[in-house]
Amino acid sequence: MNNRKIPASRHSVAVRTSAIVLSILLAGCSYHDLKPQARLLPAGDAGETLAHSGITLSPAAWPTESWWTRFNDTQLDRLVAEALAQSPTLRSAAARVRQAGALEAIEGASLLPRVDAAASSTRERFSANGTTPAPVKGTWQNVDQATLNIGYELDFWGKNRAAVEAAVGRRHALEVDSRAAALMVSAAVVQTYIDLNDTYAQLDVAQALLDQQVQIEQLTQQRFAAELGTQIDIKQSQASLPASRASIAALKEMIELHQNKLASLLGQGPDRGRSIARPHLQAGNSVVLPSHIAAELVGHRPDVVAQRWRVEACGHEIDVAKARFYPNVNLTAFVGLQSLAFDTFNDHSSRILGFAPAISLPIFEGGRLRGNLDAQDAAYDLAVENYNQTVVDALRDIADQLSSLRWLKERLAQQQEAVDTAQAAADLVNLRYRAGLATYLQVLATENATLAQKRQLVTLASRALSLQANLSRALGGGYRPEFRASVPALSTVADHS
Repeated sequence: MNNRKIPASRHSVAVRTSAIVLSILLAGCSYHDLKPQARLLPAGDAGETLAHSGITLSPAAWPTESWWTRFNDTQLDRLVAEALAQSPTLRSAAARVRQAGALEAIEGASLLPRVDAAASSTRERFSANGTTPAPVKGTWQNVDQATLNIGYELDFWGKNRAAVEAAVGRRHALEVDSRAAALMVSAAVVQTYIDLNDTYAQLDVAQALLDQQVQIEQLTQQRFAAELGTQIDIKQSQASLPASRASIAALKEMIELHQNKLASLLGQGPDRGRSIARPHLQAGNSVVLPSHIAAELVGHRPDVVAQRWRVEACGHEIDVAKARFYPNVNLTAFVGLQSLAFDTFNDHSSRILGFAPAISLPIFEGGRLRGNLDAQDAAYDLAVENYNQTVVDALRDIADQLSSLRWLKERLAQQQEAVDTAQAAADLVNLRYRAGLATYLQVLATENATLAQKRQLVTLASRALSLQANLSRALGGGYRPEFRASVPALSTVADHS
C-alpha cells in the first residue's frame, strides 16, 4: 500500500482546478432550459401568383439602383439626386451608422491587451505601528512611482468575440437601414412628382372645360341677340364659369403644395419648390418582373436584410449572456519604478514588477445571469418575429402591386371608351344646341359627364405611373448587399433554437 502524501502545494492546485471544473459544469447545467422559441419564416413560393399575373417574367428583371430614370424625365433625375445628397433623413441615417461603427470599435478593443501608464508623487506619513520598517516608520516621506500596466482578458468562452459579432451585426443593420431610408426618400420624391404631374393634367382638363364654357356662353349671347334664346339661358351659362374658375384655383393651390413637399424632401425651403417646372413623365410600355421573387427577396429588400442582420446580432448577444455563466479569467502585470527619494528614483534597485492572474467564478448572483439570458432569448424572439413580419409585409406589398397592375390595363381601356362615348355625346349635344334643338341644361349635363370621365382617365394614367414606381420600390429599388460575402447565414438559429 502506497502511503505517500500529496504535497500541500499540489493538493491546493488540485482543489482549485477541481473547483473551476465543477463551476464550469454547473454553469452549463444552470441555463439548459432557457432557449429562444421563435422560428424564421421562409419567404415561400410566389410562383403561382406570378404565373397568373399576366406580366412577363425574367431572371434579370430586378430594378436598377437608379430605377426612377425609366420615366425619362431629366428634372426628376436631378431632384432625386439632390434629395439623396441633401436630405436630413439620410444624413441622420449616416450618423447612426458612424455611431454604430464607433461602438463596434469599442467592443473590438476587448479582444486586445490593454496597456496604460501611470505616474504619481505622494507626500505620505507612514505609521509607526504599521508594517513599514524603520527608519521610514513614523516619518513623512515622498513616494514617487511610475508604472507601465498591462491587462488582458482570456476570452475562453467567446464572450468578447460574440459581443464584437453582435456589434458588427448592428452596424450592418444600420448600414442597410440607411439604404432603406434612401429608397423611401427617392420613392417619396418620385410619388410626389407623379402627384404633381397628375395635378397639372387635371388642370388641363379643367382649363379645357372652362374654355368650352366661355365659348358656349358667347354662343348663348349670340342666340339671345338673334332672339333664339332667353335670359335664363344666359344666366345658366354664366353660372358655370365661377365654379370652373374656382376648381382651377384649387388645382393651382395643389400644385404649389406639391412643390412645397418636394422642396421639403430635398431638404430645402419652399422657394426651391417654385423653381420646379411641370413634369414630363413617360410611362413604360411594358412591365417585366423577376422570375424568382420569393427566393431572392431576402437579398433585394433592404428592410428585410436589415431585420435579418438584427436577428444575427441578437443571436450573438445570447452567446454573450451564456458566456457570463462561466469563469472570467484576467491577466494583469505591471513594471515600473518606486522610490522614497527622488534622487534614487532612476536607480536599478528602484524597479518594481508584478504579475496577477485573476479568476472570478459566478456562484450565487440571485438569478441575475438567468434573467439576462432569458431577456436575450426574448430579444432574439422579437427580432425573429419582426423579420417574419417584414417578409410577410414585403410579399403582400409586391402582391398588391401585381394585383393592381393586372387590372389596370383593362380599367384604362374601359375608361378610354367611356371618355370617347361621353365626348361624342357632348359634341352631338353642342351641335344640336347651336342649331337650337337642345337646351342649355342638356349641354351642361353632357359637359359634367365628360369632365368626370376625363378626370377619371387622368387619375388612372397617373396610377399607372405610381404602380410602376411602387413596384420598383417593393422589389427593393435596385438594392444589392455591398458585403455579400458576409451576409449572415443565421448560423445562430441552429445553435440557439
